[in-house]
This record gives sequence, structure tokens and C-alpha cells, in this order.
Amino acid sequence: MQVRLPDGLRGTPDGDVAATQLGRCVHCGFCTAACPTYRVLGDELDGPRGRIYLIRGALEGAGATARTQSHLDRCLTCRACEPACPSGVEYGRLLDVGRRVVDEQVPRPWTQRIARAALRATLTRPLLFAGLVGIGQAVARVLPASLRQRLPMRHAPSRPWPATRHARRVLLLAGCVQPGLAPNVAVATARVLDRLGIGVVVASGAGCCGALRHHLGDPGGALADARRNVDAWWPYVDPSAAGVVDAVVMNASGCGAHVREYAHLLRDDPAYAAKAARVVALTRDVAEVVAARGAELPARCAAARVAFHPPCTLQHAQRIRGAVEGVLAQLGATVVPFADAHLCCGSAGAYSLLQPALADELRVRKLEALHAVAPDEILSANVGCIAHLGSASHVRVRHWIEWADDALSH
Repeated sequence: MQVRLPDGLRGTPDGDVAATQLGRCVHCGFCTAACPTYRVLGDELDGPRGRIYLIRGALEGAGATARTQSHLDRCLTCRACEPACPSGVEYGRLLDVGRRVVDEQVPRPWTQRIARAALRATLTRPLLFAGLVGIGQAVARVLPASLRQRLPMRHAPSRPWPATRHARRVLLLAGCVQPGLAPNVAVATARVLDRLGIGVVVASGAGCCGALRHHLGDPGGALADARRNVDAWWPYVDPSAAGVVDAVVMNASGCGAHVREYAHLLRDDPAYAAKAARVVALTRDVAEVVAARGAELPARCAAARVAFHPPCTLQHAQRIRGAVEGVLAQLGATVVPFADAHLCCGSAGAYSLLQPALADELRVRKLEALHAVAPDEILSANVGCIAHLGSASHVRVRHWIEWADDALSH
């Protein structure tokens, strides 16, 4: 696809990304068949190919409208189109550029601005968010059904954090939403890794990975989050320092997908480009760490029939496929396949709050596929998917690392 960028964009970082990615697109349409929103809405402009045309028009100066903005907003950023593309278009990066340009051309209504600011202010602050979740659980009976169903169930106390000290250590990102929605995931991660002779460190000062701000129209805030995390982690990953950790581990695949973008996002920052590249080189999903040492796990220590829902951020963004299923099978689970496992469940960060009708329709379709195989439990690898699916499922939904911890504790 030929693109004629205006002088103000040509030669800039965003312009280079746009020119490269638009130049790769050959209009083939394979991406459209993989797009969840196109499957629901049936509108070419609600699929990747149509959105690419809209982005191109906005970049070339044709002008964007509120309708253009709505079509881009309805994208889940699930990136299912990327592995489907024979030309290697990195659609997620192109969409980031397109959304920024369109938002500059089309000011959002004040209601949208307030909603997005409120989400940025609450979801990215762990203590505030956890407190709000607790208040919501306490008054759940008087809340509207639309809010009540999105609250997680109260959690049983977690098992103790392992006290063993190991020579091998990894850093763990605690995150921002997960401590409030699924507080036992971090402990389960530490306990499973402890069984493999790996200690877990949570660096003081690290916080939200930046994904939420990035996708809620605050790229500057997202970059500040990334720099803060790099600074907090650097004493542990600096190759010239003693006691360097083996990996920076993510147990929320959405965070992992975004942290793996740090080198790209900070590529033009002379103070952080090399450090960000170092962090990305060390970043691993917890499934990769456990699978790499899977031979050290006991074989078939628990039995269950489970369905594993692979989050888009795991299977499409990070291209990690089969690792979780292999660990579960080794521990004794029968992992049952289900239809359309490659499609998004509708969670997609804050998407389920901003696009509730589409998100709920995608959840209905996902749960129909999952329930059809009659699993004992539904497992996943991202807190957003777990909360979204769990709010409407009659089958228990939780993080696979919690199931693994239970299996290993029997």
C-alpha cells in the first residue's frame, strides 16, 4: 500500500512506523476473517483491513471524523490479525499511531474524556483499586446488576509466601489490577517457582506496566510508567552488577505483552533505550519459566478436566502457545480443546468497561464454546480475562498458576 505522509509526520518515529506497516499491507483480507469485532458486526470498517484504510486516510490528511474514531475504538487490540497476515503487518503498532493521530484531529466528548481519566486514575493505582473493589463487594447487594456482575468473588486467604532462599532469582511484576481482583496469583507464582528452586523478588517502586494508560489515550503517562519500572528493576538486571536475576517474570499476560514493547516505545530515549532493551531481553511469562524446568515437576500429581483459555496477549502478542497446556498435562490435567480458542473473550484491558455491549457479546460466544466441552474448571493467564469470564460463568474461572499450586500442594 502506497502512503503519502504530510511533511509534519514524515521522518518522525510515528511516521516511520506508519510508512513501514502501511507499505506491507496488500489488502488480502486474511486479517478480516481473524477479527472478532468483524465477526460480530460484519462491517468492513470494524475489521483490520478497513481500519487500516481509515488510518491511512487520517495520516494522509483526508481528515478523520467521530465515526473514524468509533471504528478504531471498537478494535480490541487483540492482534489476532497479526499471525493471520502473510505480509507481516504489525497492526498493533500501526493502530497506536492511528489512534494518536485521530485523537488529535477529533476531540473526544467530555463524557468520554472523564470516563477515560477516571479509569486511568483508578485502575493503575493498586491500593486505591483494591480498596474500591473491597467497598464494592461490601455493598454488592445494592449495586446495579451491570456493576455487580463485574465484581470478583471474595477470595479465601492465600497460602504463605515461601521462605526458602534460592541462588536463582527472578523479578516479579506485581501489577496494578491483579492484586485487587486476584490477590492469590502472586503467592501461587512464588510457590510454584519455589518448587523449581527459583526465588521471587518484587522490586520496590515498580508498578503499573503502562498498558492501561497506553490504551486509554495517555502515551506520555504510559512512558512514565515504563521508565519508572525500568529504574526500579535496573539494580537487579544491570549486567555489570552482582546478583543479577535470571528473568523479569510476568504472571499477567497483558503486562507481559506491554513490557515486551518497552524497547520499541523507548527506542528514541537516549537515557532508557539500552536499559529497556535489556529488560525486554529478560522478560518471560511465568509459563515459559515453568515449562523450561518442567522436568523437575512431579508427574500427574492431580487429576482434572480443564479448559485453558489462552489470552490474546499470550497467544497473539507474545506468540506463546502450548507452554501452559504442557505444564497442566504434566501435572495430571486433561486439557480439553474448544472451538475458536484464537478469538478474544472481550476483556481487552478496559475495553469491557468502554465497549460493554460488544464485550458482553464476545463473552457469551466464548463461554458457549468453553461450557460446551464441560470442563471442571476454566483456566487462563490474564487477570482481565479471568474476571470478565468469571463474572458470567457457572464454571469456576481462575489463573492456571493457582491450579498448579493446588496440584503441587496435594
